[in-house]
Parts: sequence; C-alpha cells; structure tokens
Amino acid sequence: MNIVYRKIREDDVEGAIALEQASFADPWPRSAFAEIVDKSDADYYLAEDTDTGTLAGGCVVFRILDEGDITNVAVDERYRGQGIATQLLKYAIEQNEALGIEDFTLEVRQSNAAAIRVYEKCGFESAGVRPGFYDHPKEDGLIMWRYKEGR
Repeated sequence: MNIVYRKIREDDVEGAIALEQASFADPWPRSAFAEIVDKSDADYYLAEDTDTGTLAGGCVVFRILDEGDITNVAVDERYRGQGIATQLLKYAIEQNEALGIEDFTLEVRQSNAAAIRVYEKCGFESAGVRPGFYDHPKEDGLIMWRYKEGR
C-alpha cells in the first residue's frame, strides 16, 4: 500500500461520490462534486492508494476569510485504523495554512469516538454542541476547533 495525498481532479469525481455514499447517511449530491473541482474557496483532498488506484479517503476544506471549515471526512472502511484520516487532515491543514488559513473548525457526531480521537491528534479541541445537527439518526454535533499556535 502506497498512500499519496492530493487534491481532487475531474477524473476522481466518481470515486469520491462512491466514497461519500459508502460513508455518510446523507451523502452530497453529484452536482456538489462537480462544483468543488472548480471552486476557488474550497478544495476536496484525497488519500489515494497508488498501488490499486483506490480512493482511500477524502475531506473538504471551505475557506472563509482566515478560517477553514473541514467537512465530509471519510476513509474507506478497508483502510480504517491505519492513520490515513490523521495524515489526510494534516495534509489538508498544511495546504490551507500555506494559503493563509489560520484556524480550522469541524463538526462530528458526538458518538463517533474514533473520529474525535483523530481530530484531537490533529490539535482540535471541543468548543460546543449543535443540538440535533445530524439526521439518520438524529444526533447532536460536537463543534471542534484547531487554532493557530500561539493564539
């Protein structure tokens, strides 16, 4: 297994859609992926297993002023537990810090202990709760922030 981290390309859209559908109860529609490829204020980052061509993981970062909103963090279940989510997030954060993004936020289901551990490894801390944020099933979302060092 050889994992490479990079931005999405047009020829990745079908694989990203499949990853999204396998990972989320409410996956993004196809049109959202076509839009994200061309957006200047957002990027979809991928973890690709170059040995097989499989998209092992993905996440989106929306840039709003000097903040990054991380969404849709997913890892193919065959690749979970191997540190791919942690490395993917670190890569996405580094790419966006180079663009002037200082602070990052995300939401996660309160019951998703594995994801929360990954986010904490990447420097995120709990900052609040969004009641009923998630559907299918209805669940609160934990708000997490990672602030620029020294703030």
